Amino acid sequence: MEVLRILAFAAGLMLVFVTVASAIRTVILPRGIPSRLSRFVFVQLRSLYRLRIGRRATYERLDKVMASYGPVSLLMLLLTWVTLVVIGYTAMYWGLGGRSLRLAFYISGSSVFTLGIFHTGDMPATAHSFSEAALGLVLLAMLITYLPSIYTAFSRREALVTSLEVRAGSPPSGVEMLERFHILERADQLAGEVWGRWESWFVDIEETHTSFSALVFFRSPQPDHSWVTAAGAVLDAASLKASCIVGGERDVEAELCIRAGYLALRRVADFFRIPYNPDPRRGDPVAVTREEFDEAYARLARAGVPLTTDTDKAWLDFAGWRVNYDTVLIALAGLTAAPYAPWSSDRGIMNYRPTLFARRIGSRLGL
Repeated sequence: MEVLRILAFAAGLMLVFVTVASAIRTVILPRGIPSRLSRFVFVQLRSLYRLRIGRRATYERLDKVMASYGPVSLLMLLLTWVTLVVIGYTAMYWGLGGRSLRLAFYISGSSVFTLGIFHTGDMPATAHSFSEAALGLVLLAMLITYLPSIYTAFSRREALVTSLEVRAGSPPSGVEMLERFHILERADQLAGEVWGRWESWFVDIEETHTSFSALVFFRSPQPDHSWVTAAGAVLDAASLKASCIVGGERDVEAELCIRAGYLALRRVADFFRIPYNPDPRRGDPVAVTREEFDEAYARLARAGVPLTTDTDKAWLDFAGWRVNYDTVLIALAGLTAAPYAPWSSDRGIMNYRPTLFARRIGSRLGL
């Protein structure tokens, strides 16, 4: 029996250690280091949401159900942490001897919620009771401070996503953005109004969506908005600007925006273990076809946008930019079940059915 109690104490101590380590990685550590425990909670809850959505659900139902997935997952994460702490300390109280397993559970629950209903009686158990009470308060305080950080980052993200509808339409389109700016005679303002602001936005996304991975699944207030499709529209607009539009000096701001964008999307993809080619080459295939590019080129030409006459070179240049973010953009659109948008969430195996694509890519990633 003594050996069993020693093993129970060691197992309980290890469980508490793993739980605290998960909380530190998830809430405090300022970098995107995945926690297996946190990932397990998100994966299991996502499976329940899949069952609730059903196999043939419309996008409207998918969006309505998944809107609560991110916030509920955070609450379930706190509940999981507290539950594991109670179990771990129950094992330790029992391992210290002198009490039944039921009494050990009562003491653990009383301590973690700081109720003070049950008293341990001996000094070792009392010390553990104090440490458990402190740990319970710390876990709760960590999540309370974690939530404002998440929602502050969410607010920053959505402010620019919402404003994009004015410039790129709904669903957002890079072609429509360039067309509107030219018609409004503000094409020369793209660097200041779009590329610079979105470069900063991408830098923020890279930091927040890897440090606070739950943010990836926080859906926009409007069902037809998505941070992924917004990113795709801006990157496509910048790629078209860098490859097709002539006049003036080389648009370095657009090229820097593209680089900031694909680096941010790749960092998020790395966190979720999405495979992609880290060193693509000019001429590698992309999800946008030459026919679609020619249609976009013709639309811009009809609007009077000054374009290069060498369409073959323009296509190769556009595809050369697009290949840097093509795979991760489409995968993230599926992972987040993004609404329909051209050249992003309507690509590949999605086949205009967000539910199907989200389920397939989710299975591939173990989510």
